[in-house]
Amino acid sequence: MNLSFTSLLLIAVRAEDGSTMKIHHIAYAVTSIKKSKIKFEDLGFKATEMEPVNDYIRNIKILFMMHDESKTLIELVEPLNDTSPVSNLCKKMHGCASPYHICYEVENLSEALLEFKGKGYLVTQKPAPAVAIEGKNVAFLFQKDVGIIELVERL
Repeated sequence: MNLSFTSLLLIAVRAEDGSTMKIHHIAYAVTSIKKSKIKFEDLGFKATEMEPVNDYIRNIKILFMMHDESKTLIELVEPLNDTSPVSNLCKKMHGCASPYHICYEVENLSEALLEFKGKGYLVTQKPAPAVAIEGKNVAFLFQKDVGIIELVERL
């Protein structure tokens, strides 16, 4: 079976309890939202908000963009300062944009965290409200064979 990257984005993950974890967005670490926004517009994406949102809890600036046809949602994440979690990634990538994480929607964040911890994931950021996602609680996890994932609780 030969699946394109776009096809893979449409696949949902089934949790142990049978519920489906739908992909909410794909995040890109960028050094300049302004510059990256223009390039993603060339690919058919449009900003969902007029201006980026500052997330002072995570020391990042965020802009969501949606693709006109596929309705794929991406998040451009720019560090606000050197203490930002994406600052080091941007440095390692020599200023190049890079996929950063995939965010999945879950029914119950607490239950999902327990399930993923049991599967060997490490919680890197405990649940906290995300200003750019309507204040919904999110958590970040890491697993060496997957990388970083974000979980957002459906409300």
